[in-house]
Amino acid sequence: MKVAVDAMGGDYGPRVIVEGAISAARELDIEVLLVGVEELIKKEFDRFDTSNAKVTIINASEYIGMGEGLWSLRRKKRTSIQVGTQLVKEKEAEAFISAGNTAAVVYISNKTLGALKGVERPGLSLLVPTFQGMTLLIDIGANVNCTPNNLVQFAVMGKIFMENILGLKDPRIALMNIGEERSKGNNLTKLASKHLSSTPYLNFIGNVEGKDLYSGEADIIVSDGFTGNIALKASEGVLDMLLRMGRREIMGNMFAKIGYMLMKRNLKKIYKRIDYSEYGGAHLLGLKGVCIIGHGRSSPVAVKNAIKLARDYVSNRVQETIENEIAKQVGCFGKVNA
Repeated sequence: MKVAVDAMGGDYGPRVIVEGAISAARELDIEVLLVGVEELIKKEFDRFDTSNAKVTIINASEYIGMGEGLWSLRRKKRTSIQVGTQLVKEKEAEAFISAGNTAAVVYISNKTLGALKGVERPGLSLLVPTFQGMTLLIDIGANVNCTPNNLVQFAVMGKIFMENILGLKDPRIALMNIGEERSKGNNLTKLASKHLSSTPYLNFIGNVEGKDLYSGEADIIVSDGFTGNIALKASEGVLDMLLRMGRREIMGNMFAKIGYMLMKRNLKKIYKRIDYSEYGGAHLLGLKGVCIIGHGRSSPVAVKNAIKLARDYVSNRVQETIENEIAKQVGCFGKVNA
């Protein structure tokens, strides 16, 4: 199995990506195609032990920075994202992973691989831990401006994913809104709520607020990419703040240190469950191919887990299942009327 990885993506540059890729290749026994500026990747190779690691460098002379706009694609024709997605299209790799510029990855993968039949816009989805298991949040940033029809399609794709991948029968679907009442929200959420509730195929339970993201009240939470991304990033910020405050309080109090030592094992289990790096990345549902987008701050562990996620998707034939199920339900992807 071959997995293409964007070596130039992420906030920390090639070093973190290369380290995670080498670790994944060795531990998971797969071949990783590192795509990026060859000379920069080779410099990082000297820092790590590459023995028993199937890692191949695929040269891409250009890359897109985290802060660059899509306008840069007009002058950059051979970026690491373009080369990586092309490898998937030409069947030279079975999945593509990038922790780089999300907008660029979404745009290029859409343009290169295309969407599945009936899908207007692929949605970026992420499984988040809750009190009751896992909840799929879709969309988390691929589509800033959405139509009601886009949100209905996200719900359908989310249902197919949760039923066929996690084995959840008739998953509960909710819409992210500023209040639980159907009368609240903007035109988008009001219309989307109307059409979601009138689609018999979907088990729509109504609106949820941002505070319900981790409650487990819904198995799938549908949102436009703008709102979903803010909700996710805000919760990450709160978690980071709490962890920092906790460390400071513990280090400044002897009794707190003793308590920490007694609870250390359980606290590590909790942190492991909520740590984004354990989940690898977000999957772009509705695309003709496997594309996983990692967090910009991905660590080597997060990169390795993203590659593991891609391996599991391919070996379990997840993409094939999604394609077949969407083909069966293509009637659910028709236009909704305002």
